[in-house]
Amino acid sequence: MASMDFLSGEKLCCLVCQDIYRDPVVLTCSHSFCRDCQQSWWRQKKTRECPICKTISSNKKPPVSLVLKNLCEAFLLERDQRMSEDFCSLHSEKFKLFCLDHQEPVCLVCRDSEKHSEHRLKPIEEIVQQHKKKLQEALEPLKEKLKDSERVKVKFDKTADHIQVQARHTERQIKEQFKKLHQFLEEEEEARLCALREEEEQKSQRMKEEMEALSREIAALSHTVRDTEDELRAEDVSFLKNYKAAVERVQQRPLLEDPQLPSGALIDQAKHLGNLSFNIWNKMKDMVSYNLTSVRREDTQQLPDNPERFKHVRCAVLGSEGFNSGTHSWDVEVGDSRYWILGVLAESDQWKENTESGFWRIECLGGIHSARSPSAPPTHLVVQQQLQRIRVNLDGDRGELTFSDPDTNTHIHTFTHTFTETMFPYFSIVDKLPLKMLPLKV
Repeated sequence: MASMDFLSGEKLCCLVCQDIYRDPVVLTCSHSFCRDCQQSWWRQKKTRECPICKTISSNKKPPVSLVLKNLCEAFLLERDQRMSEDFCSLHSEKFKLFCLDHQEPVCLVCRDSEKHSEHRLKPIEEIVQQHKKKLQEALEPLKEKLKDSERVKVKFDKTADHIQVQARHTERQIKEQFKKLHQFLEEEEEARLCALREEEEQKSQRMKEEMEALSREIAALSHTVRDTEDELRAEDVSFLKNYKAAVERVQQRPLLEDPQLPSGALIDQAKHLGNLSFNIWNKMKDMVSYNLTSVRREDTQQLPDNPERFKHVRCAVLGSEGFNSGTHSWDVEVGDSRYWILGVLAESDQWKENTESGFWRIECLGGIHSARSPSAPPTHLVVQQQLQRIRVNLDGDRGELTFSDPDTNTHIHTFTHTFTETMFPYFSIVDKLPLKMLPLKV
């Protein structure tokens, strides 16, 4: 295709709409216009005059100018191609300047046109550099946000995976616990059914023996009655001959007391059903174990960095439930450990780097015991013997936190403070020996 450089976009513009010809028609006077522009003009003027020379056209339907149409289509095609190469659509010149007033790129021909004659123009490369710098500066916060979001997404992905692991692990534990409960209940059911069947067998056997004895007595009495009735029906002489023997037979037959249902013959339903659920529950208490109730120092675990996680102190955990009123007590077995910390921590201090401002505790470090709180210097504690178990008692209403030895019922230390926040039990272990929560009797 021949280049369209010799043509200016302005030379291919309709004089009515000032845009490139669309479906151009030629009038009798040889002037050309877009078909829509020509028809709109004629409707407005109500005559077929030329918009330029006012000549009246003899054709009601002016013919299409095929040459001009082809030129316009070729120009539009090349302009579209050059637009991708940053060329001016009107002058087919490459953009080299930027109009600050119109905020648009212009070519050298546009610069000399009346439209931009008094506007502020700068080299397009200079403006591009300035704009790129501004855009880069504006982009930096978004890039940082993107990095942060990607880091958070990694945490989310790990958390989602860990949720699945937790769910499956917890599901297995639930099934194991219920399996033990089902086994216990099945064994209890079988034991009680066995006891019922044994009682049924014993009492059925007893009734069988009583019924057999009664049947024998009935048979003997029936035989005596039949024989005696036969004698009564005999002839007089025969009756008199046998009378003495018949009387002796009747009189010698002992008359037992009326047969009675033996005492305790029925199944003792009260023994089997009375307080059945309570008795099973009471027996079940001995087999119930407490889960998630020990702290042990082990290798670092790869766990999600969830907000609830207490992570500022290694080998330390908080109780799952906090308290802001009432009296609460828990026993902890420290055993032979010589490095442990027990106490309570304020809810607001869980997320701080420094947990000293809301932390009340006693500790054993290398066998040396002390008490520490936010408002007082450390207090040395005198312990007569190695502590094996420690009872922690939090009285939120009276504002007291007390530590004692439940084995000897010996007081260790008491903090007095008005606890205004929710306080969480705190447990920390340094050596390999675990701290264990001891179950209380229900």
